[in-house]
Amino acid sequence: MSGSGTANRIKEGARSAASKVEEAASGVVHNPAQAKNDFLHTPFVRGALPFVNGGLSGMFATACIQPIDMIKVRLQLAGEGIRTGPKPTAIGIARDIIAQGKALDLYTGLSAGLLRQAVYTTARLGFFDTFQNMMQARAEKQGKKIGFLERGAAGLTAGGLAAMVGNPADLALIRMQSDGLKPKDQRANYRSVFDALSRIAKSEGIGAWWAGAYPTVIRAMALNFGQLTFFAESKAQLRQHAPNMSEGVRTLSASAIAGFFASFFSLPFDFIKTRLQKQSKGPDGKLPYSGLLDCARKVIRDEGWLRFYRGFPTYYVRIAPHAMITLIVADYLKLITA
Repeated sequence: MSGSGTANRIKEGARSAASKVEEAASGVVHNPAQAKNDFLHTPFVRGALPFVNGGLSGMFATACIQPIDMIKVRLQLAGEGIRTGPKPTAIGIARDIIAQGKALDLYTGLSAGLLRQAVYTTARLGFFDTFQNMMQARAEKQGKKIGFLERGAAGLTAGGLAAMVGNPADLALIRMQSDGLKPKDQRANYRSVFDALSRIAKSEGIGAWWAGAYPTVIRAMALNFGQLTFFAESKAQLRQHAPNMSEGVRTLSASAIAGFFASFFSLPFDFIKTRLQKQSKGPDGKLPYSGLLDCARKVIRDEGWLRFYRGFPTYYVRIAPHAMITLIVADYLKLITA
């Protein structure tokens, strides 16, 4: 009897499971919106969405502005160690790159740029939204609203954490973009970001993947403070003081403001990061710069303070559209996955 009872219970369980599957399938067919909504509101998916949306928006933006980033890097590396001499322009560098190869050379390092966004922007936007939502929930329980300081803390923390994770891809991007500046017989001619990372690890050790990590982290904290904090704060202020403004115009305006502050705060650190990540050992076996402070000191001594802001228009044209595209796409993805 016990064997028969067990068999009956198994059959009943199977029938119940099959019935639930049939009901779920019917729900998907007759009400796909509700099915999507149920899936998107599972705890795991809700926790992952800020990271997924951040990565997708960052990769889309990078694909759009990669040529500008290539020119920005070449501008920063031109005239290294020399105070006077020719002053390159963005148009001149673009013309030289195209003249020496082809227009697609402006997309050198795209694979590294996409990998960097898949890691770095996924982390920074995901952490920022997660931290901001946590602070928002805590503030609501206390009957308060989060302000500029809370958003600033979220932006700084998210930027620092994401930069540490994304530094290897960032290093590979700089190496790939600066490779064309070397004599032909000294070029590495990396085939892809993975080839670059593999060869750097073999010749310099795994630790070399985090070369320039300190200025990268500081630069990311400065950039995220300018971008994410001012974007969130600008949207909040515009929503309060311009209630009749459409959501699309509000997002566009806030992203433009965020792009400027992100550029202004982060360019000096981006400049130093580029120099540190590009450097290689000289004939004496020593690196040109021992670290962030040494690089900053030598640039000020040999090239002047203003060298930190060389290429600011190009950097702004690179950062602002990237920030705007990233934030607008991220906002859109939040809307359709809400």
